[in-house]
Amino acid sequence: MESESNRQSSIVNRNLKQLVVLGAGESGVGTALLGKEKGYNVFVSDKGTISQKYKEVLLNNEIQFEEGGHTESKLFEAEIIMKSPGIPDTVPLIIKLKEHGIPVISEIEFASNYTDGCIVGITGSNGKTTTTMLINHLLKKGDLNVGMGGNIGISFAQQVAQEKFDIHVLEISSFQLDGIINFRPHIAIITNITPDHLDRYNYNFENYINSKFLITRNQTENDFLIYDFDDEVITNWLNKNKVKAILLPFSLKNELTQGAFLRNNEIVLKYKTEETIMSISTLALKGNHNTKNAMAAAMTASLLRVRKDTIRESLEDFEGAEHRLESVLKINGVQYINDSKATNVNATFYALDSMQTPTVWIVGGVDKGNDYLELMPLVREKVKAIVCLGLDNQKIVQTFCNVIDLIVETAGAEEAVKVAYKIAEKGDTVLLSPACASFDLFDNYEDRGNKFKQAVREL
Repeated sequence: MESESNRQSSIVNRNLKQLVVLGAGESGVGTALLGKEKGYNVFVSDKGTISQKYKEVLLNNEIQFEEGGHTESKLFEAEIIMKSPGIPDTVPLIIKLKEHGIPVISEIEFASNYTDGCIVGITGSNGKTTTTMLINHLLKKGDLNVGMGGNIGISFAQQVAQEKFDIHVLEISSFQLDGIINFRPHIAIITNITPDHLDRYNYNFENYINSKFLITRNQTENDFLIYDFDDEVITNWLNKNKVKAILLPFSLKNELTQGAFLRNNEIVLKYKTEETIMSISTLALKGNHNTKNAMAAAMTASLLRVRKDTIRESLEDFEGAEHRLESVLKINGVQYINDSKATNVNATFYALDSMQTPTVWIVGGVDKGNDYLELMPLVREKVKAIVCLGLDNQKIVQTFCNVIDLIVETAGAEEAVKVAYKIAEKGDTVLLSPACASFDLFDNYEDRGNKFKQAVREL
């Protein structure tokens, strides 16, 4: 009997004509454009309101759409459905569509059917945005024809529709990986795996881990999996599961027979031959987590034949991602840093770990089941005061009230910055690293970061 994945695979590869796109965001509209270009009859359906920017794209390209709800009869006419990564698989409508035998796939699956370009896919709980941008920077400096997409920038599907890139560097979430069938990156990178988004995985960490490893499921012996050797979650999974790809780990703690590692504080790459790239002291991005991101990026660039000198220069002049340990201003000898993208404890751990001066820490928002005790050693060592930024700060206050004398509760970016300004002294750092989602007070983490930066500039 034909397996479900094989049956879906044959469906995806047929010359289909009826494509329904659920969700009219970046990935949805990109898929609609690519679908139209490939001869599909495309219908876009969004339960909410479609933003004006995307509505104009759909209208200009004469793509049918609806908003404010789904016309189920139209959806069930589909031969294939691409759903936005924001829509859970557990939604009754999605379950019903699958029960009717209609394949429900992600944008990266759909778009990968229509490109011959080399795909570099980056996933992980933290660090994937920085690593994606870093790889894109290195490859561009190496004069390669590269496009960056996925969870960042222009969608992968739109790039395939409108550009002709030799290499696609894609930031990929677990939600996108959940919707793949044949998607296969030539180089896959897993930066790390820590508990996150567990509400989408029945609060089962194993389910989330398995989703991340879908990135390597279709890889062959000619492909590469780059991963953090120091991450026990990753190495434990690899010890129990067989992977076809060539394994290239990176490590800050161990010299490896193959992969990227440190020797005398210099990054060494080892695959077939051994090359020393540079001292970590000259990396543009500081902190252990960024050294790991640099290792993953350097190994990727090396596999794609970027020269060693170009890799070194690129790692020295790279400017980081907005809202990720982003230096804002120095005022009266106090450095203000925006790390609004730190929406979980692990991301904030990296931020606090990289602090070199006494820190006024702005934290809080919508708690995703956080265990703040993981941060306790760093808080004891680095933090002089805590400024809470959220509607419910009780858990933060209870966790740290016995180790931090000064904890102030605020309910807005402007107030938080003014309080931090009064507390901080010359030589200190004010760090916004919330460890929480932003939706109690802000539209999203970008809005939170922008309001923080605006408040700092108005001091």
